[in-house]
Amino acid sequence: MKNIFKLLLIIIAITSVQSCMLTKVIAVPMRVTGAVVSIIPVVGDPMHDAIDVAADAID
Repeated sequence: MKNIFKLLLIIIAITSVQSCMLTKVIAVPMRVTGAVVSIIPVVGDPMHDAIDVAADAID
């Protein structure tokens, strides 16, 4: 019975870490793109803010 409980606990821990990792895999490229876009004069800052809001929603 203890082995089953330990196995279940390990499975729950692994799945929770994987879901956290998946959001980072999606959000980090969006943040990098926002940083690169912010270099463009005039339109860069609003585009960066929009991308940052979307990345925050994913996180």
